[in-house]
Amino acid sequence: MSQDVQIILRNLKLADYSHLKSAMIESYPHQDVDYWEKKNIEKLLKVFPDGQLCVEVNGVVVGIALSLIINSKKFATNHSYYEITGNDSFDTHDENGDVLYGIEVFVHPDYRGMRLARRLYDARKELCENLNLKSIMAGGRIPNYKTHAKSLSPRQYIEKVQNKELFDPVLTFQLANGFQVKKILKNYLPGDEQSKEFATLLEWPNIYYEKDEGLINQPKSTVRLGLVQWQMRSHSNLESLVDQLEFFVDAVSSYEADFILFPEFFNAPLMAQFNHLGEPEAIRKLASFTEPLLDTFKEFAVSYNINIITGSMPHMVNGELKNVTYLCRRDGSYEDYHKIHITPAERSAWGVTAGNDIKVFDTDCGKIGIVICYDVEFPELPRLMADQGMNILFVPFLTDTQNGYMRVRNCAQARAIENECYVAIAGSVGNLPKVRNMDIQYAQSAVFTPSDFPFPTDGVKAETTPNTEMTLIVDVDMDNLKELHTGGSVRTMLDRRHDLYELKMKRK
Repeated sequence: MSQDVQIILRNLKLADYSHLKSAMIESYPHQDVDYWEKKNIEKLLKVFPDGQLCVEVNGVVVGIALSLIINSKKFATNHSYYEITGNDSFDTHDENGDVLYGIEVFVHPDYRGMRLARRLYDARKELCENLNLKSIMAGGRIPNYKTHAKSLSPRQYIEKVQNKELFDPVLTFQLANGFQVKKILKNYLPGDEQSKEFATLLEWPNIYYEKDEGLINQPKSTVRLGLVQWQMRSHSNLESLVDQLEFFVDAVSSYEADFILFPEFFNAPLMAQFNHLGEPEAIRKLASFTEPLLDTFKEFAVSYNINIITGSMPHMVNGELKNVTYLCRRDGSYEDYHKIHITPAERSAWGVTAGNDIKVFDTDCGKIGIVICYDVEFPELPRLMADQGMNILFVPFLTDTQNGYMRVRNCAQARAIENECYVAIAGSVGNLPKVRNMDIQYAQSAVFTPSDFPFPTDGVKAETTPNTEMTLIVDVDMDNLKELHTGGSVRTMLDRRHDLYELKMKRK
């Protein structure tokens, strides 16, 4: 070896791609699977730059080690490479996960006598320890199995490699670096003829891992939802409406519910006093009550120890009329959501304008999403929220006819199935004879589930009696969602074809 050799181990950069590609081609001269493309490396560096390592010799990158952080509870032990990587989208990376998952290691064959792969593995172990992750896992190829496939089963082959009766360039190296074989993976990497598409699930335990042993404020496995099917009745003033609101908050919180959901435009009865005005003027007068109602909801959330989705209210924002709902958390904080898709009636009668923010909300029960009525009929919104970790979607709605209600209901059920989440919808019933553009209300509030074995066969967790004022108290199991994400009969989130299509926000 030349005495002028300089070896540097560091994080990979996109500018290294040309060297990386050369090393990759030499490392896999007979590989039938696809090589890493520059766009994939760019995605990896964007989602997890600290996890992408390389080693350079005299300024040339000759080896790499790529990885993601995953939540091990979200993946079945019998997974594939493409499930782990999200079909090369890498949206499976979870900053709050517990396992460092290795998705690639190779070293240019001209440099393999320098033990560079060991340096990469040692750096991975250091990263795992510094991130306080419980282990490193990987699906390991067994490239020499092709030679022995006719005489040995995968299990027999692995046992012989473990007993050092046979040599495998990948498995032998992994075992020497402290990895343990946890199980055999079938169909792990389609096209890997050398391994006959088998792989080993390998694990290196981090003995320095310290589990967060917090005794309080842990994420709940069961979340209790309270839905208010609100009766539209006359209220002479704001105080009368607030009394009715507090009645429901008190009642639902007495069942120790985590959330209470009110309907869209629940405060419309207050418009009766402005019925002599035109519709645009009347709704803007109604908007003057929104800030006092928000203050009331914030107070109720704290005093009754419940997270409140306030239902929607009109609100003037920079001279524009918005349809707004609020999440008032029981810790005193709050956030808003502006309805994004405005119905033709809202636009023509009132002049409501659309919001532009798509987001999920962090709560003490996990991540939730909120959309208002018509929004749920656009599947892109909940899908973008689900990609951000949303597990419960709340939908306050207002429908005057049964066919309008069925649009909301059927779309809400579809959102629950396609996004593997719970969807809670709450609407108003009754009528307001002295309020123009409100007419008669039709509603049947409900909580919908995905459609698989841990859930009701019809995907309806519970529902109210149609057109009757009442509350609905429902428990939803978050662990069932975790199991569904990885072990369901179908996995609509994991099985998406990211190689063919993608959904992304144009505005952040």
